[in-house]
Amino acid sequence: MSNSGTSGRRKFIKTTAGGTVAFTLGLTGLNSLLSSFAEPGQDDIHVKFNTGFDQQPLPYAYDALENVIDAKTMEIHYSKHAAAYAKNLKEAAIAEKVDINQPVEKIFAKVDGYSAKIRNNAGGHYNHEMFWKCMRPKTENNKPVGSLKDAIEKELGGFDKFKGLFSDAAKNRFGSGWAWLYLDAGKQLKIGSTPNQDNPLMNISEIKGFPLLGIDVWEHAYYLKYQNKRADYIENWWNVVNWDYVQQRYENKG
Repeated sequence: MSNSGTSGRRKFIKTTAGGTVAFTLGLTGLNSLLSSFAEPGQDDIHVKFNTGFDQQPLPYAYDALENVIDAKTMEIHYSKHAAAYAKNLKEAAIAEKVDINQPVEKIFAKVDGYSAKIRNNAGGHYNHEMFWKCMRPKTENNKPVGSLKDAIEKELGGFDKFKGLFSDAAKNRFGSGWAWLYLDAGKQLKIGSTPNQDNPLMNISEIKGFPLLGIDVWEHAYYLKYQNKRADYIENWWNVVNWDYVQQRYENKG
């Protein structure tokens, strides 16, 4: 075999390999560019609102929401009930080899593929982590402002009508559960409720979307102060809604 033939083949291989690398790099760059225009999916939760597997510190003192939610209820609710969800979730996740470094939200997109222990405790943990942030010390004339206020007026008939519909969803939830203001797939405001510790992010939920505001209507959330008067708890709760936080959620997903 001649040296010229060998040299020619080497040159061809080198040129082809270089072209392949360049082509591959080009595709990588193209795919990266295209992905930047992709629509976010149901489980693509804005990083600002990602929820870890550990319970976060309560953003205020136990007595900060008096006289709407008493300090003893808040202490028991946070340090016992919510803490148990976080503990049980992490234990179950480790036992079932679920990645605890991912956001809890990732579980909800395919929650029907997990155990009941994962589903219930992931829901309980996520719902409570959001619930604490949805509240702040009592504020007079506490109402939404800005783009969320405008959307409520346009899509739900105004704040008073929205408040009535949301309160009804909370009052009429049979047994234990939650009521929600959420954005559906079309980014329209909706109101609904879920049983137990389910939420609108779960693929098995009757209502689906991104939650903006939620109220816990399990008895442990209000029974020490309100006994069986859930309606009174709900009516007073409007005074402690953190509309600044709800607005942030709306702006980032709306």
